[in-house]
Amino acid sequence: MILLLGATGYIGQEFARELRQRGWSFTALSRAQVDYTRFTDFITYLRKAKPTFVINAAGYTGKPNVDACETQKAETLRGNTLFPQMLAMACAEMAVPWGHVSSGCIFTGSKVIQHGSTITEKDLTRPELQHLFGEAPACFRGFTETDESNFSFQHPPCSFYSATKALGEEAIRDVGRNYIWRLRIPFDEFDNARNYLSKIQRYAKVYDNVNSLSHRGDFVRACLDLWERQAAFGTYNVTNPGAVTTQQVVTMIEQILKPNRSFNFWANDEEFYKSAAKTPRSNCILDSSKLLGTGVKMRSVHEALEDSLKSWHPENTVRTGVSAKSPLATL
Repeated sequence: MILLLGATGYIGQEFARELRQRGWSFTALSRAQVDYTRFTDFITYLRKAKPTFVINAAGYTGKPNVDACETQKAETLRGNTLFPQMLAMACAEMAVPWGHVSSGCIFTGSKVIQHGSTITEKDLTRPELQHLFGEAPACFRGFTETDESNFSFQHPPCSFYSATKALGEEAIRDVGRNYIWRLRIPFDEFDNARNYLSKIQRYAKVYDNVNSLSHRGDFVRACLDLWERQAAFGTYNVTNPGAVTTQQVVTMIEQILKPNRSFNFWANDEEFYKSAAKTPRSNCILDSSKLLGTGVKMRSVHEALEDSLKSWHPENTVRTGVSAKSPLATL
């Protein structure tokens, strides 16, 4: 039996749907049944239920966005650092393998090849880098699983949310047998407040940058495939291969969905942070080569975006799943 935590969240709902689709036996444990944030309660449950694998899709993201984490620091630290650390200790004590949904937002920028040298650029909004990405995207290389986070408490400035996610990875990395699955800006074909494609269509102004993305269904299937294949435990960047600019996504939306609106962009970072954001945002490229090397396949980011838009389901479309209610189930 697989134990799923955070089943009411945006990513947790997709895990539940995919587990049902595969016919895998699982239990979606709620905090109303067992307060799994308490070590004694959780380990008692593990002894009784004896799951073969635990999936943690719970965490604290803040609503409507990560700016909320700046004023809810205790909840953010508890949900993204202390909670996974407790899970790691409990699972290690009971010798239960588990998987943790982390985030690629612990990085910013990418590695850039210029004039025969590779350097890390943290700000990809610089005009010369935007031009280079448009002309030669292959010059931009993503961060790998062995790279140190550069958007964290150790490497400010950063958001408090990103810093707690980075600290959470440090807290569990060498504890027991686990997967750390890095998610990056989730999207799919179903209109949702957490869907990147929905957000872009609702923003009054759009912030242009370069990013890796994760199709929600592709992400969940890849995570479960790693477990099914008994791939080596460790950290994996679970993103659709490639990177994309917000401008490219907007162009695809205009061409495929033909919305009855025009899209305006923030002129620069200064205007964006002055008017629309309270804390620094992570914009980065991740390298998913390690994942692909296990034999787990994911569509390219451009293919996944195009397929999602061509199969777009507007708001209120019925789909199996439940809405997020608990602040510790928002991933």
